Amino acid sequence: MRILLVCLGNICRSPMAEGVLRHLAQERGIAITTDSAGTGDYHVGEPPDRRAQAAMRKQGMAINDLRARQFTQADFDRFDLLLAMDAENLRNMRRLAPSPEHASKAMLIMDHAPHHPLREVPDPYYGGDEGFDEVFRMLKEASNQLLDGLEQR
Repeated sequence: MRILLVCLGNICRSPMAEGVLRHLAQERGIAITTDSAGTGDYHVGEPPDRRAQAAMRKQGMAINDLRARQFTQADFDRFDLLLAMDAENLRNMRRLAPSPEHASKAMLIMDHAPHHPLREVPDPYYGGDEGFDEVFRMLKEASNQLLDGLEQR
């Protein structure tokens, strides 16, 4: 399965999501391909935010190999599942979908964590380090539940 994680700038939430998902999948022996992108072009080519990298390192996961890129219409053909961090980015992604079938591949990542009280992953960019730690916890919960579903297939 090919999974794309999407936020606005592709330097905080989506690279963290990619790092968490690929790490947990590897631990479980689940073969997936991951990538991340941003609906905006603000940070194309940049590595993840230093605070995102630090939050991931604290958990034994590295994302320093990732570089920001912009989401494109072609991603609907390249990926089986497209997971947005929030409703605004989900709307922006679906606007680019070439068909309703393509648009149905896109959903919120927190749809995979139905018992979590938040439906959207908050953007930690303008806050402190603790925001990145909370984002990590949310992404880990959603990723584990997504992988549980893949294992049951």
